[in-house]
Amino acid sequence: MSRRSKKVHKSHVNLEGYVVAVFAEDTGQALEYKHLLDNNDIPVVISEQERMDDDVTKNEIAVMVPEEYIDEAHVVIESQLAYDDFYDFALEEDNDADFDADFFDDEY
Repeated sequence: MSRRSKKVHKSHVNLEGYVVAVFAEDTGQALEYKHLLDNNDIPVVISEQERMDDDVTKNEIAVMVPEEYIDEAHVVIESQLAYDDFYDFALEEDNDADFDADFFDDEY
């Protein structure tokens, strides 16, 4: 009987045919994109990649979809970003409202 190594093996997904839909700033954002795309029935994988930039190694988190889904993925992501921007703007406007305190004073 052979012994298995106690080393944790990461499962490698074949990324052939997958393209980058968006780069995430962090793992949390990548998982949000994954959840969003999953909810829209778009196959998605997250891949952390190393990139050399001016002799400095940088890690990038790529959210990847099959090439045939790339246009749909962009529409879903852009729609969500527009939705988020709209509500951020609306909430900012409410917080910036400058009410005159005298408006609420009773003058009776």
